Amino acid sequence: MNSYTLYAMRYTLALFLLFNIIGCDSFARKSTRKTKKENLPVEEMVLAPEEYKPPQLSAEERYRQYFLYWKSWHDELITAIADKASQKRKIDCAMEAIENLVNLRGLLNQAAQVKLDIQINKLKELQEQIAADIYANAGTNYVQAAERIRRNIMRDFSYHKVARDVIQ
Repeated sequence: MNSYTLYAMRYTLALFLLFNIIGCDSFARKSTRKTKKENLPVEEMVLAPEEYKPPQLSAEERYRQYFLYWKSWHDELITAIADKASQKRKIDCAMEAIENLVNLRGLLNQAAQVKLDIQINKLKELQEQIAADIYANAGTNYVQAAERIRRNIMRDFSYHKVARDVIQ
């Protein structure tokens, strides 16, 4: 085949495809301008958000929930110290653990609150030591202190130990 016949075949094939595309009804429908729909129903925008109240939990459920939150954050703190995570992560874990202990404290009677305050203060001291130690030179000491605090709280403040001290 010479170049002229190849050229002619290509040209006819291109024309055939062009006519098929242009002649296609769906292509013509897609390329035509659609009319504007003017009488659509307009939805009114919500301007004030609604406040949904969470279900009321009993004192026991809240105590167990805060205790679980504290435990997970404290475990995260121990892991962060052991893995030499960033300073910000260690401090954030300690702050969350303290916050959950403070929430837990509000559910206890006066005598149990005094006992829990001792552990909260120890955890705050640990947080201050971690914040002051920029280079994390005493990481193993912090892990030991955090594990000691965790052990004391688990021993003295698990729900079955303080069930009578929880304010109903």
